[in-house]
Amino acid sequence: MASKKQDLTVELRGKKKEVALVRLTRPAKRNALSDGLIYALRDAFQNLPASVRAAVIDGEGEHFCAGLDLSELKERDAGQGVFHSRTWHTALDAVQYGPVPVIAALHGAVVGGGLELASSAHIRVADATTFYALPEGTRGIFVGGGGSVRIPKLIGVARMTDMMLTGRVYNAEDGERLGFAQYLVPEGQALDKALALAERIAQNAPLTNYALTHALPRIAEQPADHGFMTEALISAIAQAAPEAKARVRAFLEGKAAKVQKG
Repeated sequence: MASKKQDLTVELRGKKKEVALVRLTRPAKRNALSDGLIYALRDAFQNLPASVRAAVIDGEGEHFCAGLDLSELKERDAGQGVFHSRTWHTALDAVQYGPVPVIAALHGAVVGGGLELASSAHIRVADATTFYALPEGTRGIFVGGGGSVRIPKLIGVARMTDMMLTGRVYNAEDGERLGFAQYLVPEGQALDKALALAERIAQNAPLTNYALTHALPRIAEQPADHGFMTEALISAIAQAAPEAKARVRAFLEGKAAKVQKG
């Protein structure tokens, strides 16, 4: 059964309700991000049920998310603009640094704020209809939802600069090649692939998943000597967990599957 807030539903999937499907439900607006929808996303990821081990973000209709709902763009002074941007940062931080790994199922428009939302997920699955754009530069505005931090980590500063200066649009194939998405699937299959990945990820040890989504990106930002120390600490904590010990024991006793060629 799905719960619904403003333009957002949360549905629990799996036998143990271990996967949360979080869906944007503004198809008539191409799932453009209103303030209400941003607050609903924040609340959803800050209050996931304890049973959830992975989450999928999807957009209802033909598009994942076409960005900021410009009809809500108001005359703001600089201070108000800062505060508004920071509400988006809080919401998308709740996605990236919430309790579980998040997979975004992309299709159609992944534009502006929609790309900012997608970049806050840990894994992105795109179908063949997906296209990416950052039109803020041509509209006299600037990204405000964390895109200037997250998107260059996917494609580099130069490519993001080009997109914003020229309005360049990338299709699904080029987007997968450049790093917008880790998976590219045929039209209409992004959600099924994302859910399958979420179900697989949900079987991992929760502490390991948490380390991968919280520690790994921070280690990547640290100087090497700091990163090595952080890695040693996280590794020691993860392997000391009872579940980790049980999994290693099962492998050594021949009870766990070995890695196979893909």
